[in-house]
Amino acid sequence: MSSSGIPPYQLEDDFSDDDDLMELETLAMMERDGKQKIPQRTCPLSGQQYTTFLLNSHPQNIKDILRVDKHTFRALAVELVRRELLNWDHKNLSVEESLAMFLYICGQNARDRVVADRFQRSLDTISKHFNIMRRAICNLAPFIIRPPNLQETPPEILHDGRYYPWFQDCVGAIDGTHIDAWVPASRELAFRGRKSTKTQNVMAVCSFDMKFTFVYPGWEGSAHDGRVFFAAVSNPDFHFPHPPLNKYYLVDSGYTNMPGYLAPYRGQRYHRDQWDGANTIFRTPYELFNYKHSSLRNVIERCFGVLKKRFPILKGMPNYDNARQPTIVTACCVIHNFILMHHGRDEYFDGYNEDIEWEGETDEEVDDDDVGEVEPLNTSRVGLELMAQKRDQMAIEMWDAY
Repeated sequence: MSSSGIPPYQLEDDFSDDDDLMELETLAMMERDGKQKIPQRTCPLSGQQYTTFLLNSHPQNIKDILRVDKHTFRALAVELVRRELLNWDHKNLSVEESLAMFLYICGQNARDRVVADRFQRSLDTISKHFNIMRRAICNLAPFIIRPPNLQETPPEILHDGRYYPWFQDCVGAIDGTHIDAWVPASRELAFRGRKSTKTQNVMAVCSFDMKFTFVYPGWEGSAHDGRVFFAAVSNPDFHFPHPPLNKYYLVDSGYTNMPGYLAPYRGQRYHRDQWDGANTIFRTPYELFNYKHSSLRNVIERCFGVLKKRFPILKGMPNYDNARQPTIVTACCVIHNFILMHHGRDEYFDGYNEDIEWEGETDEEVDDDDVGEVEPLNTSRVGLELMAQKRDQMAIEMWDAY
């Protein structure tokens, strides 16, 4: 590439004459000196026209660029207006165009200058409407990120002989994941995760139909999953969906095995890559239990995988303000759930659903009063012993059936 920004082959083909080269250099100098202004944002399609083009073109186009299908896109725009989450007074910019800008940034991890050129809007407009949509979608979270009826056995367990009846009291899975973060140099150390990259630790709960039922972003990448978990469940302001009495979530070995939270046996094989091929031979009841536990709990890993695959911004966070970055995670989780509620499985879920048969979708909302009596966090010696006995009994019953 030449210093003028023109590839060498173009210089040879189009400017083989010394006079032409001199004229080109003179024009470049005039542009730098401000003597000749070249118009910017001259794409023939305006932002609204581009949005309309995506909605009316081949269905795959909008999926590739905005990461949602056109029906889900329109439904989300309508939902934001219906719930009055947008105080809209922008006469020259539609809700759909503003939403398209937000999804374009998250789905392409595009920087503001790229989006400004694509939508033919100023940088200030792009930044302003990204924040408008981010806040509006986060305000939709209480209606979209919520637990199912925790008193019922999930159909994904009830109709699967690998897990029923042993896990009939299981209501979901919990885990943490690391999302890319941008922080100033003064805070880098706290946000450096296990791979020495700057991340935020995000705790999430999901149901077995791959919907997020609780999301708690924003912790430093160096924070242990257990610390984030106890902060989430201990603060009533976060509205953590505590399991009802005698029900429980699946957690990994980084969490405590206690009432309401069933962990695997430590010191035994657990992760799925340890069970490949001939290694899928169970020597003890504890290995069998861990295998089934891992296979069922893997739903949370698949949720994270789909989320990051759909929204590359989570793997390369721009230099947004630290207070804004956690809300971007929440907004992406809202859209993830919204897609499942209005479209169901799409290609982003392919490859992450090998272990689960799709059972369809329901739009039924569960009121807080329907959850029933919840199990408070019980880390007493008696509580730990009771949960250990429950786990042992499950392992023995599985082993007998095996």
